[in-house]
Amino acid sequence: MGQPSDDLDNEAFPSKSNVDIHATTNESTGPGTVDPLHDVARVIDHKAERALCRKFDLRLLPILAFMYLCNALDKGNLGNAETDTLNESLGMTGDQYNLLLSIFFVPFVVFAPPIAMLGKRFSPARVISGMMFSFGVFTLLSASVTNFSGLFALRWFLGMSEAAFFPLVIYYQTTFYRRGELARRLAIFYAASNIANAFSGLLAFGVFQIKNSTLDGWRYLFLIEGSFTVVFSAFAFFYLPKSPQEARFLNEEEKQLAFHRIQVDSSAVVNEEFNLRHALGILKRPTTYAFLAIEICLGVPLQGVALFLPQIVSRLGYPTVKTNLYTVAPNVTGAVMLLVLAFASDAVRLRSPFIVLGFLFTLIGFVIYAAINDVTAEIHLAYFACFMMTWGTSAPSVLLSTWYNNNIADEGQRVLLTSMGVPLANLMGLVSSNVFRSKDKPKYMPALVTIASFGGAGALIAGLLGLYMWWDNARRNRKAGYVVDARDIPTERLRDGPKMDEFRWFL
Repeated sequence: MGQPSDDLDNEAFPSKSNVDIHATTNESTGPGTVDPLHDVARVIDHKAERALCRKFDLRLLPILAFMYLCNALDKGNLGNAETDTLNESLGMTGDQYNLLLSIFFVPFVVFAPPIAMLGKRFSPARVISGMMFSFGVFTLLSASVTNFSGLFALRWFLGMSEAAFFPLVIYYQTTFYRRGELARRLAIFYAASNIANAFSGLLAFGVFQIKNSTLDGWRYLFLIEGSFTVVFSAFAFFYLPKSPQEARFLNEEEKQLAFHRIQVDSSAVVNEEFNLRHALGILKRPTTYAFLAIEICLGVPLQGVALFLPQIVSRLGYPTVKTNLYTVAPNVTGAVMLLVLAFASDAVRLRSPFIVLGFLFTLIGFVIYAAINDVTAEIHLAYFACFMMTWGTSAPSVLLSTWYNNNIADEGQRVLLTSMGVPLANLMGLVSSNVFRSKDKPKYMPALVTIASFGGAGALIAGLLGLYMWWDNARRNRKAGYVVDARDIPTERLRDGPKMDEFRWFL
């Protein structure tokens, strides 16, 4: 039986024939053989599939990546504004700046599931474009505030506007790409946030050089970033196709191929109408809570490194300018490691081992750093530990989302779980921001131990879940009397998940 194909697939899964789309039937099955799953259709025209994927990559990924860059800029520009005259302009005192950071996460978590459901109902392409317009407008309005209360209210609405953005982009890509093609596409998309972190500082530095103006520099920053976002959202609304079947850049044969690919290797029913009661059925699976527990374990180190890497690096004894400079290399290598692990994961069609590896990078990095008493005497080892911290944060985020999307064939259940898991990881920023206490400077030992513990717990849970799936697949194969792999079963037969005897876990 032919296997799915993409740029990496020819080496991993050589085809046994060269036809386009057809049903394969094999009348001989038995113990120790792969179940033919009678009348299972497979796309095995590698050339046509590669051409189709290239079209998707060129048409979708640059636009989605730039949208996520704008999302990251509008979400994180408050930190840049605080380095200018934000506090003085608004008369902020005490912990009011921390409140502005914290209030964002409340609507970000609460409104993610309902907005994601709207995305499933009205097309994720349209809803993420509308969300982009919305958070661009609230960024623009932030330039006009005159007090803490006004900015506090806008941060609430900004969190609401961005709530389901990342989950819907993940779901949107699952409607174009097979399960084994998804991780590296999400990795390329997610890398835009790393670019945003570097670009935001450069943009803020340039804007804050504006002199002799009636406006504060931080107001210019909000105006520029908000304007870019609003304008680009209008372009994205008309440019992004609702689905492959409505993509104007595809001909009829390509649309049929795109539909067939997803029908056999992503969704049980393509473009199925959203049903809340059925979607909530995902909460009946015990594995759902294991995935959410891993998201929690992931969120603490992810947000801890994102928010406090400069403070960690500053312990090495560098002046302020060099401290910020020395955070660049770890972040860049973190993005590279994200791409390496994601491409490797897609190549071998495994998720859990690479997620565990990412968590272990985090655990080892924080343990090494915490164990060093005099970092100036072992500065190279301490700085290397900072690299390991970044290696272990970005990759598990992408691969975990890919992992549970690979194991859910129902589109409604898929979008619901993603809209719960991703915001939950972001919510852990509240934990990270509270364990890095000023009284623990410069070593921050309680924070280091806490984050290392979450990294170790994440590795353990992900490893155990992967082992359970491997054991359950083996049990199902013994019961059936033949060996079959998850990727050999068309997702159109897997709508009811593990309740079906032919279900196999995507490890």
